[in-house]
Order: sequence, then C-alpha cells, then structure tokens
Amino acid sequence: MSAPSRPLRSHQRSLSEIVASLARGEASGIADILAAVTPGGGKSLLPVIAAARLIAAGLVDRVVWVVPRDSLRLQAEEAFADPAWRAALGHALSVRAADNAPDPSRGLAGYVTTYQAVAAAPALHLAEMRRHRTLLVVDEVHHLPAIADGDAGSEAAAWSQALLPLFREARLRLLLSGTLERADGRRILWLPYRTENGSAVPDIEAPGWAVIGYSRAEALAEKAVLPVNFGALDGEASWLEGGRTSGQARVGPHRLSGPGPSATTRPALFTALRTGFARDLLREAFFATRRLRAERRRKRGLSATEAVRGLGKLLVVAPDQASAQSYHAMIQAWMPEEQARRDVRIATSAEADAHAALAAFRLTPEPAVLVTVAMAYEGLDAPEVAVVAALTHIRSRPWLEQMIARATRVDPHAGDYADQHALVFHPDDPLFARFRARIETEQATATRPRKRPTGAASPEPRPPAQTDDGIVPLESNALGLRYAMLRPGPSVAMAREEARQATDEPAPVPPSRIERALRARVAAMVTAQAVEDEAELRRTGGTPLPHRYNAVLKRLFGNKSRAAMTVEELESALSWLERNRLQDHLHLLEGDSRYAWSARRRWAGMERRPG
Repeated sequence: MSAPSRPLRSHQRSLSEIVASLARGEASGIADILAAVTPGGGKSLLPVIAAARLIAAGLVDRVVWVVPRDSLRLQAEEAFADPAWRAALGHALSVRAADNAPDPSRGLAGYVTTYQAVAAAPALHLAEMRRHRTLLVVDEVHHLPAIADGDAGSEAAAWSQALLPLFREARLRLLLSGTLERADGRRILWLPYRTENGSAVPDIEAPGWAVIGYSRAEALAEKAVLPVNFGALDGEASWLEGGRTSGQARVGPHRLSGPGPSATTRPALFTALRTGFARDLLREAFFATRRLRAERRRKRGLSATEAVRGLGKLLVVAPDQASAQSYHAMIQAWMPEEQARRDVRIATSAEADAHAALAAFRLTPEPAVLVTVAMAYEGLDAPEVAVVAALTHIRSRPWLEQMIARATRVDPHAGDYADQHALVFHPDDPLFARFRARIETEQATATRPRKRPTGAASPEPRPPAQTDDGIVPLESNALGLRYAMLRPGPSVAMAREEARQATDEPAPVPPSRIERALRARVAAMVTAQAVEDEAELRRTGGTPLPHRYNAVLKRLFGNKSRAAMTVEELESALSWLERNRLQDHLHLLEGDSRYAWSARRRWAGMERRPG
C-alpha cells in the first residue's frame, strides 16, 4: 500500500519556498535560515525539506544535523526514513546516527550527532565540514549561549566553542528552536541581535538571514498541535528551615496557590514534590490516563488486554532522580505485578536501559507510562502522550513550553482531531499560573475554570533529609483540583477543517538500526563458523578462534572493522560468509605476533579429531 500524502504546514511551505529560491539562484545572499517553531509544531521535518531540495539542486553535498541529546538522534534518522514524507517530498536520502568514529556519513547523505559529541571531537567534525559542502542543522539552538569572557567552565560554553567553527565552515545553516530565549537571559550563539526598548532581541531582518515563525495560534489553526487542558492541583506544605548549628524551625503549612510569588513559594513547591502532594497529583494523572485508555478501548470495541496504538500514554516529569524512583515505585504499586512490569518504565541517566525505555515508549503500544527527569523534556516525539504529570520545580518558560508540548502532538492513531486534547496536571503555584497566563495571551484565549473539589488527602510524613536548599521537607497534601481548558480563540475557531488520516504503515527503519542488525548477523556468522571448526580441530594454546576469524574477515575487507563498515560493506561481508569459510584464509594472519596459533602451524601439523 502506498504511503498517504501529507500536507505541509505553513512554516514547512515557507521553508520549501526559501530553499526553492536558493536552488534557482534567486536568494543567493541567504546563508542562514532561522525557524522559530512552537514546540510540537513539526520542526523535525524542516531539515528533511531543506536537505532534499538543496542536495538535489547541487548547492550542498551533505547534511550534518546536531541535536542536544543522544535520544534525539534516532528521531532525526526516522524523519529522513519516514515513507510518507519520502513520497510527499520525492526524496530518497538517508542519514545515520553517528558517534565520533571516522567517516560518520558512511556513504549516506549525512549524519546526526550531538552537542556533546562535537565538543569531544571537534577536529573530526570540522574536517567533515571542510571535506564537503555542508548544510549544518542545529536543533534547539537556544541551548548554545553566545561566547563571552569567563565561560571556560560551562558545559554549554564548551558546546558553543566547539560548534562555532562548524558554523563558520558550513555552506548553509538551518537553525531550529522552539523558543528564542534562554532561561539565563543570555544571547544565543550566532543569532543577530538588535536593541529594542533597551533590551536585546533577535534581529529578524538582518542581512543574509531568512526567518520563519510558527506560533501556537498558527499551529492550532492548522490543527498541527492540540489544545491544552490544565489540571491545577492546590495543596499546602510544611517544612523545617534553618541551619544545623542554630536549630531548625517548622514553617507552614503554606498554600501552594498563595497570592503571588513570595519567599515561601519555592520551599513549598520543593516540599510538595517530595511528600504526599506528589502522590496525590500523580494519582490524579494516573487515573485520568486509565480512564482515557478505557474509554478509547470501549469506542473501538477492544478488550482490556489488546495492545494497540492510539490509546493514550502518561509522561511523568520528576524533579530529580530520587523522586523519579519514588514515583516509579508508586505507580507500579497501583497495578498488578505483571502489568506493572509491562506498562511502566523509567528513563533517567542512572538507568542503564534508559534509551531502550524511551524507544519502547515512543514506538510500541506498551509501555503506557514513562517516568523521567529531563531526558524526555525536549524533542521527544511520542504523539501517544496524552497526559503529563508536571512534578517538576522548573518554572522557566522555555522548559515548561517543552514539557507541555510532549502532550500536544496530534496522534494519528487516536481518531479525529476534535476528540483529542492534551491534559497537563501541575501544582497550582503562582509561578506556573504566570506561565499559563502567557500561553493564554499568545493564543488569544480565555480559560474556562471548572471547579471539581476533591477530598483532602491525608498528610504523608517522610524521613527528614537535609537538602541543598537548606530546608527539610516534612509533609504536604492536596486540597482541590480545578481544570482550565485553553482553546483556540475566535480567529482560530473559524479556520477551515483539515482531514487527518491514521496510518497503518510500518515504522521506518533508520540506518543506524540497520547497521546494528547487520553487525549482529555478521558476528553471529563468524561465531558460528568458529564453533563448528572448534568441534573439528584439535589445538592447544593461542588466541580464541573467533578472535582470529574476526581478524581474517577484517583483512579480507580492506582492514576495516565492522564498526567502520557501511551498510553495503556489511551486506557484502554477509554474502561472502554465506559462500566461504574463514578457516581457508587463516594464512592472512601469517607473521602477526598477536595470533600465536599461526597459519603455518595450522597447515604444518594440525590434527583433526578422529571420526
């Protein structure tokens, strides 16, 4: 079945027009394209559009896409591999998720790497940029601060120092961001600025720049993102305050929704996220997700055990790793043991299988719950997320924008657009309320609060533990939950309906996953031959036979290790192994002191076992 066509959004059409002008030679003065796209608005397709058009026109040879975290590399590969967009854009390009090994593109149209990888091996990536005319794509460019004196010890500054030569060397640059501001107020690397009302703001009219904007209101009008329903949970908290030497005094209880930000707002929030209030908010989010999944199963006539896409998932954002572990255990305790193992995952830097947990959460019907800290904040493309439990202390607008955007992606498997919305549960503190007010203003909307009082939960004392904030959380409890729906304003409500189709097409297989599968098959075939030959040959001492056979295969293929082979080379190695025996080529190791059981010894007197 052919992939269905997909319409381009307004910002995607704008980029397509810009690169078409570049291809025709009508916009030769443009070297930088800045796309400021509301989180969840679909900016991951922009590098595909740009690379497809610019490579076809011969303006660039390759694309290098730099992302802020390792978990986003696979998503970048998938954007190029998506069959529907390949058909819609008429391209056949592939990129691979690369580490810092030589030849990161491996014969493909480019590669995806991370800020951290570039900072660890800047010379390698700069050499690649100099070797080919390159389209440099920098995702979430606001992570890179403008370089200033005194930045030597900062990780972000190290990223900027390493990436700046790549900016200068690139033929063209495409810079992507969900927000054009940094939490620390500093300027963003490479962006032009001008002074407006005494403040520095990005200069969208700077020479050589093309700027594409895509606001939340525009995304709602085009049904590219979902409206948000906020569930604000109020509560009160108590804590100990004071130094160890002078003794500590009990403070509170204080309401989270006190009148405006005050000296007690952050300590109250800090306490609430680590005591009984967190359990109460988590319970609201968990049971809301369970009700949503049950309702969608009922509408589709599914049984309670069928694993299908589009039922809705829960993302839990914790304030720290210890809290994430606690939340994970809470949720598992609310489910039967077998279901808990299947449905709940945790992804933090302390978990060895964090990337696997993220991939499973994104790409498979189960698990349905993911607990994380910051790994899934930014750029996580998981349209099935319908509910977010915002148990984070962070209150900067860029971070909160990214967090709620995890639930505003339209899920093609969940039915009509009109039947979907994002549900975000959060503490009802003044700082979050201020953020929400800005969202309302941008959307030209009004909230429609619907009070739904809930019984006060019992306090849950925790063992005192001194914190870096100088306070000891004691207890907290929830008092009441109220909902506020942010919907499109009048201009958005009059926008034309646009049909969306759910697709049953298989998930694209990105190049790095193909490489891993081929390497595993080659390793299995080498090991199989070694096991078979070990059973026939009598020998003593020397290095293990699989190690020798791997060395033989490496010599047969230009002294190139499997880790450095392209997909085509790996397929050639598999084909060769299907037709040949490695034991017949051990003479290639002759004279190599690393292999004590030399080819000469093998041919001179190797005895075969009788029978």
